Parts: sequence; structure tokens; C-alpha cells
Amino acid sequence: MGQRVLVVDDDPTVSDVVRRYLEREDFSVQLAGDGQAALDAYTAQRPDLVVLDLMLPGIDGLEVCRRLRKQDRDLPIIMLTALGEESDRVLGLEIGADDYVTKPFSPRELVLRVQSVLRRATPMPPPAEELTDGDLRLDVARRVARLRGRELALTVREFDLLAFLMRNPGRVLRRAELLEQVWGWTFGDQSTVTVHMRRLREKVEDDPAEPKRILTVWGVGYRYEYA
Repeated sequence: MGQRVLVVDDDPTVSDVVRRYLEREDFSVQLAGDGQAALDAYTAQRPDLVVLDLMLPGIDGLEVCRRLRKQDRDLPIIMLTALGEESDRVLGLEIGADDYVTKPFSPRELVLRVQSVLRRATPMPPPAEELTDGDLRLDVARRVARLRGRELALTVREFDLLAFLMRNPGRVLRRAELLEQVWGWTFGDQSTVTVHMRRLREKVEDDPAEPKRILTVWGVGYRYEYA
């Protein structure tokens, strides 16, 4: 079997369908039915990716996501959310989830999202490259970002997004282009970009409310300006 996926959902029917579809693509799948079981399974198995339902008995999915992200900032997490839980989706992305799929969903779509997220999380080793903007430095090969000498705690997606912005200074980048270039999606909810930009500003801007590096071009997208 291939990469390990932990599927966390309290509905056995959903879990079993997802497991079968993932196993067809040579993933090794482990199931957990509640939040505590998910945390225990992560500690014991160290999966390569977690598919995480938000509505769980005991410890809910948002809290599980928060705790997993504290333990491993690079762990890919895909949330499963109900159609009307937009605020929870946004909160989950802010906590550190990489992607989400809305119930009811196509199991095949979920498999494609898993494959896409894992591809982005385990890219080919990049050539030696350092991007520098004043006191902000990115070592692309080692995937380390520092601001004033202090290492920044960036998730995989945040690092990729910042690197893409710094490679394209002065260009107005539409959200759809960012989804395709950074997430690898040709479709998807563009609010994902908005949430990640907000989190990134909180880490690289002196005043996120008055950004100097990551600028919003209203109605279009974003532009990166070097100091």
C-alpha cells in the first residue's frame, strides 16, 4: 500500500465509502469515529494526510484540526463540512486546514483532492534558491522562512503562496490564478485564497491591517510589493 490516510467521520457509511475509493488508488487507510480516536490514531500511525469531518462527537473537528496543527504544521488536512457551515469552513482554513469538501460529496472528487494536496505537500526537491525582501528571507530548498532572523511557522500552503508572490512582484494576481498555481486546482472556492492571504499577512506584515508587502487589488486579487 502507498501513502497513509486517516479518515475521521462518525458516519460508518461515509467512512467505508471513502476508504474503498482511497484503497482503489493504493492508499493505506485508517478510520476513526470521534475526535479523541483521531488524535490517538495520529499519534500512533503518523498518517501522511487526514480527512477530517467537522461534526464529531466529543472533541469536534475544529478542535482536532487545531491540535493536529500544533503538533505538525506540515500535516495535510482536508475538512469535510456540511453545505451550510460556511463560517466553520472559514474558521477551519484559518486554523490550518489545507482544503475542504462539502457534503454531500463525490467520493471520486475527494480522492482527487487528496491526491492534489499530497502532490503539493511532497513536491520534487527545488533547486537552491533564496528569495529576499529586506528582512524577510525564504530558503526555498530547505523551505524555511525568516523575518528579522526569526523562523516563521508557515504551513506548506502558506510557504508555497509566499514564494509564488515573491517570485511575481508587482503583478496583479487573480484569485483563480493563485488557486491554479499554488493549490493546483482549476476549480474551487476562491475564499480559500482570501483566508490564506489573511493568515500570511499576520505573519509577515508589521501591521496586517495596513499591509506593505501583500496588497489587495479590490475586485481583482493581490499584488506583492518589495520593500
